[in-house]
Amino acid sequence: MGTFQNLAAAANAVVRPLVLSPRWGRLLGGSMTVVTYTGRRSGRTFSLPVAYRRDGDDVTIRVEFPDRKSWWRGFTGEGGPLAVRLGGVERTGHGVARRAGRRVVVAVRLDPV
Repeated sequence: MGTFQNLAAAANAVVRPLVLSPRWGRLLGGSMTVVTYTGRRSGRTFSLPVAYRRDGDDVTIRVEFPDRKSWWRGFTGEGGPLAVRLGGVERTGHGVARRAGRRVVVAVRLDPV
């Protein structure tokens, strides 16, 4: 793992519990969430904090520094299933990653409740 990945892992280890905590999660809940997905090749479950924007059943996750991260690549093409924590509730959905130049966005359509 490179320096960037090590720093990102350390930051995620600090931010993830804050986003999930009852106290701090309320403050961060409007802009930060935790996305959980299963790696396509490894079959392992991963959870990481991400910034998001929500419009009804559509959630947009902008991937910062996409060339230095690999998690979003599992959502290219047809995309794949994932879960996001919204308002203290885990919601499932389907995410599809799209790249436009240097920008990568994972568009998530939440499953009906």
